[in-house]
Amino acid sequence: VQLQASGGGLVQAGGSLRLSCAASGRTSNNYAMGWFRQVPGKEREYVASISRTGRSTYYTDSVKGRFTISRDNAKNTVYLQMRSLKPEDTAVYYCAAEVEVWGGWGSQRSPSDYIYWGQGTQVTVSS
Repeated sequence: VQLQASGGGLVQAGGSLRLSCAASGRTSNNYAMGWFRQVPGKEREYVASISRTGRSTYYTDSVKGRFTISRDNAKNTVYLQMRSLKPEDTAVYYCAAEVEVWGGWGSQRSPSDYIYWGQGTQVTVSS
């Protein structure tokens, strides 16, 4: 599975961005998907994840109520809608596919539970 993240950019605090993660590969829709973010010098941080079917979603506490993860399996694409952005949301955002052994539920939050990764897209929120 190949993943291509896009949609990052520079936005003022309080603004919105929508990230996209386009997947290619014969079985890309078989995977639960997640978004992570990373700033220089820090570990990669879990942001949100979604089950293979899209029925279940999960979020880290700091983005609940502001970010929404969704997927369109017909388009092999996962989205992260980000609203009310804060300067502390500044990071490189990565999409990833969850290891199949977890059953496609999308509930895993450790980067080690994800097997395929996109290249990352920079999100910068100015104060």
